[in-house]
Amino acid sequence: MATQSVPEGACEPPPQPKPPAKSDGYLSKLRELVKHEADKNKSQCKTMGPAKVAVPSPNDFLQKRSKEPKLAPKKKEEDGKKLLPLSVPPRTYHPVTRTKKNFISKNALAVMTGEPKKPRHFCVDTRQGDKYLLEPSGLFPKYINKKNYGVLPKYVIQRNEEMKREEEEYQANVLEQLKKKAMKVLSEEERTDILKALKNNWEEINRAYQGLPIVTDTRYKQMHKEELELKLKQLEHDIAAIEKHKCVYIANM
Repeated sequence: MATQSVPEGACEPPPQPKPPAKSDGYLSKLRELVKHEADKNKSQCKTMGPAKVAVPSPNDFLQKRSKEPKLAPKKKEEDGKKLLPLSVPPRTYHPVTRTKKNFISKNALAVMTGEPKKPRHFCVDTRQGDKYLLEPSGLFPKYINKKNYGVLPKYVIQRNEEMKREEEEYQANVLEQLKKKAMKVLSEEERTDILKALKNNWEEINRAYQGLPIVTDTRYKQMHKEELELKLKQLEHDIAAIEKHKCVYIANM
């Protein structure tokens, strides 16, 4: 190619300084040893896939009953010592039993002297002859022929007696409680004494009431007067009630 002419007044660019080369930095003396230990302790299937294993031979295929447990081989006589015979008899052993009984004649005699079987009652309910036993069906009078039919069981009689005894004890307890809570009748002497005591009390309170001042200008005088009036009123009510009724009842608290 032809070189291009450089115009006048132009100059080449100044050369750029080269960057300093990067240093490797600090290198440990044990670098190679560390690499060797890392490669040594690395698992086989971690980075490179499963390990290569020899492929099984086609002749070593799974055979029938190859996984069943095998019995231990029989012990042979060792050092001239004979094994003791087993105490369990073999399957072909048949014990000899000698009996003098004649079972044929015995069974025949039992049949001849025994009671004959009673006929079983059946009930036929269809034209085709379908039948069923009459006794368990409920149509046969079975329970009314028993000796204890209609008789109360012992446990029912015992329970009724216990209930009757408990009812009597409860009634006796109620009557006792009513007697304790019953009202008492005052005798004529007690009624007279109570009436006399009430009248004496009324006279004392009335005397105190008559001695009050006419002017009740303080709160205390007003309260004292009201208290005496209430007592007089209650005593007059009690005296009138006792004089009106000749029979007075008092409840036992």
